[in-house]
Amino acid sequence: MPVAWESHAPPDYACPFCGLVAGDVSHPANRCELGDLVHQDEHVVVFIACDGFGPYPGHAMICPTEHLEALYDMDDAILARISSMSRDVALAMKLAWDPEGTSTRQHNEPAGNQHVWHYHLHVFPRWRDDMLYRQVRAPLSPEFRAQKAVELRPALEKVLAEKRPSA
Repeated sequence: MPVAWESHAPPDYACPFCGLVAGDVSHPANRCELGDLVHQDEHVVVFIACDGFGPYPGHAMICPTEHLEALYDMDDAILARISSMSRDVALAMKLAWDPEGTSTRQHNEPAGNQHVWHYHLHVFPRWRDDMLYRQVRAPLSPEFRAQKAVELRPALEKVLAEKRPSA
């Protein structure tokens, strides 16, 4: 990967999602249960999250079967597989629970609100009154947005250039 970063997992980390993938959730710190499992194939696992949010608890998580800690570790093929599975899970939620909408979110590193050191994408069924995102949205000026684009553009160009095969 083009950008170096340090893992936040402690040296003796017992990954709960790897335990679920392996079919062994016996570690005392693992809150996952085999009954949480919705789908597993060679690339991804889909399961119901241990924690609920607001008046409509119950959402799914998708993670790679391989232990990859964060978005930074993911290759394009597994990201594509997770993305297509997120669509399929959202459609399944529409069939199973008839929510008014769906949302996805994903966190990296402690400051990004990551708590389990194995990449996972949350897929939420949504209702107008669920208050999942309680932050107040505030409009940003075009000038502020343009400045942020100027700051981010060269960094993204560098990341993309490092992914291109050499000529």
